Amino acid sequence: MSRPIKVLPGYPTPLGPTVEKGGVNFALFSANATKVELCLFDPSRTYAETRVTLPECTNQVWHGFVHGVRPGQLYGYRVHGPYEPRNGHRFNPNKVLLDPYAKAIGRPLQWSPELFGYTLEHKDADLSFDERDSAPFAPLGAIVDTSFDWGRDRAPRTPWHRTNIYELHVKGFTRLMEAIPEAQRGAYAALASDEAVDYLKKLGVTAVELLPVHHHPDDSFLLDKNLSNYWGYNTLSFFAFEPSYASAADPHAALREFKGMVKRLHAAGIEVILDVAYNHTAEGNQMGPTLTFRGLDNASYYRLSQPAPRYYEDFTGCGNTMSMRHPASLRLLMDSLRYWVTEMHVDGFRFDLASALARELHGWDKLGSFFDAIGQDPVLTNVKLIAEPWDVGMGGYQVGNYPTGWAEWNGRYRDEVRRFWKGAGFAGELAARLSGSADLYDHSGRHPHASINFITCHDGFCLRDLVSYNDKHNFANGDENRDGDSHNNSWNCGEEGETANSAIQALRFRQARNFLATLFFSQGVPMLLAGDDRWHTQQGNNNCYCQDNVRSWLEWNWSDTTAVKLRDFIRELIVIRAEYPVLCRKNFLAGKPLGPGLPKEVLWWNVEGREMTQADWDCGFIRCFGMHLTGGVLNENDERGRPRKSDSVFLLLNAHHEDLRCIMPPTGAAKAWKLRLTTADAPTPGRVSGQHWFTSQARSLALFATALPPVPLQPAAPEASLKGKTPQQPFDARKDWLSKVRSRILLGRSKD
Repeated sequence: MSRPIKVLPGYPTPLGPTVEKGGVNFALFSANATKVELCLFDPSRTYAETRVTLPECTNQVWHGFVHGVRPGQLYGYRVHGPYEPRNGHRFNPNKVLLDPYAKAIGRPLQWSPELFGYTLEHKDADLSFDERDSAPFAPLGAIVDTSFDWGRDRAPRTPWHRTNIYELHVKGFTRLMEAIPEAQRGAYAALASDEAVDYLKKLGVTAVELLPVHHHPDDSFLLDKNLSNYWGYNTLSFFAFEPSYASAADPHAALREFKGMVKRLHAAGIEVILDVAYNHTAEGNQMGPTLTFRGLDNASYYRLSQPAPRYYEDFTGCGNTMSMRHPASLRLLMDSLRYWVTEMHVDGFRFDLASALARELHGWDKLGSFFDAIGQDPVLTNVKLIAEPWDVGMGGYQVGNYPTGWAEWNGRYRDEVRRFWKGAGFAGELAARLSGSADLYDHSGRHPHASINFITCHDGFCLRDLVSYNDKHNFANGDENRDGDSHNNSWNCGEEGETANSAIQALRFRQARNFLATLFFSQGVPMLLAGDDRWHTQQGNNNCYCQDNVRSWLEWNWSDTTAVKLRDFIRELIVIRAEYPVLCRKNFLAGKPLGPGLPKEVLWWNVEGREMTQADWDCGFIRCFGMHLTGGVLNENDERGRPRKSDSVFLLLNAHHEDLRCIMPPTGAAKAWKLRLTTADAPTPGRVSGQHWFTSQARSLALFATALPPVPLQPAAPEASLKGKTPQQPFDARKDWLSKVRSRILLGRSKD
């Protein structure tokens, strides 16, 4: 900008750049700064820099209105103040800093020693002061016009009990999709393509949970190994989207591309949930670069060690922890969340290492400022809030302890289901997880949807590897296999890695079906990892955070018949879950009879033909049992206020290594159970008479259903009398949404 710049005092709110007629208002928080310079860069002149001192400071916010600045302008800040690392202050005006409220990235960083506030290799390490200018290498924000034609976009607002979450990586999901132009593959535009959306709809997905789309750099140590930060859990900007996932290079076009993706998914009835990492930033520990918060006001934004403020409190394993105890950090988080809901129209968030955000002075606090701020916010209380309820610090594992309004990744569900099908779990523990984990969530007044159930996620083995590897094989990460969790509760079924043994292949595929069926037939909200629906393998790598390649990218050619079978199997599971509301209750199972002479809502069945006793639960070696969910009127209403009704179902799980015969629960009037689904390899009868034997194949699962009235379940007595039972009214028609789910599946089968 060669012409004179007119600067007015402007105003301190809102924080960040605000485009107005004639210019832009800039507002930046820094409690300990002595001077703030706005730096305007001109890409057409080799990023020539023009500095403008912000003229006013109000309530620790530096601000000014700069005439003549327009959308498209690249900018950063230089912040003056004390450089006293031992006291927690690391101001260095030689370093250009990214605005934490920048809505787009105009230029990503280029790694260079100049980015560090201290001199690398200096004998005083981070206590030294680096005077070199970082402007040629620093990340720059871009002023953008955020306007967008949303048309009739409406949030799907899918009820929790009808939600099926699909966790995916924006790039990896479509990088190999040959049906779309190559320039769009792996981009926001690709996820919005007809091919991607149609696939999600046919699968039965109601929400996609996107791995981080906040802007994040690739760590220099990874680039040195020809790797990258593929997952993206090292955020540098909590407002700016990741530009490398856009097919458009222009920030305005890229912003519209992201919004267009959300709009397209909404039109298909699919919610967009963002995986967000507000717990730490890409600046790392005291030896990291000075890119944004560290140079803006290190002592305000980060949790510093109280006895030695030179160092950071690290509850994340990433070198630093954002301080939600400071109003500025908490405000930043809240402003960012509201921005993504109101401006970008997303439908919810999954908070990475959420426990780190809820740490107060003396540890994790359910009544802390983080929960209070979100719990009173009228915008955020209307979206889905999901916690990863742990961090790496002492006392950080808080599964089941989050407040009302929060759902949680249920790590205990994952572990118990894996142990059971491995043959090493306890039936009682699995029963608790199947029934919604009331032991974890009911005490706080929450509902089954508080439990986000999953077998696999981005972090750990994918489904195919879970049944193919006993040990992790992470050598490709360049850390000599030291990274990643060694405790996976996995079982290779007899041989490590890929095998040509047909018996092992069959067992692995059956085990995979067992995991998936258990997931979708459990109370709570199922979450499926993208790739598990197509038999994807990461080649034994359980920590693919740096693998931006075919280890992580998903295939779309469907040449693998096993992948096709698994995809269709998942479609069927989702249809069945929707067909029988007893499988997705809104409230916890009370274990009480539904009426006089009727069985309990849930009854645990011993294969000998009787209800499970405490002695059965305590024995420790039961590997086969059943869960009977009683149908009829469920004492809860649907979204239109109508009573929810369902057939009765019986889920039989056999993790034993041998076939077992089970006496089936009675159905009444000498009628039969209908076998709705089985994971067994061998042919099985489609109908089973009440109290007759059913042979359960080793390591298999079966789901039965009956529309007949439930009857009291007797102790083992094959000839028990069923006289005097009053039939219920015929089950009424299924809901409109169930018909839609079925039609999607049928349409998918006819085309695939």
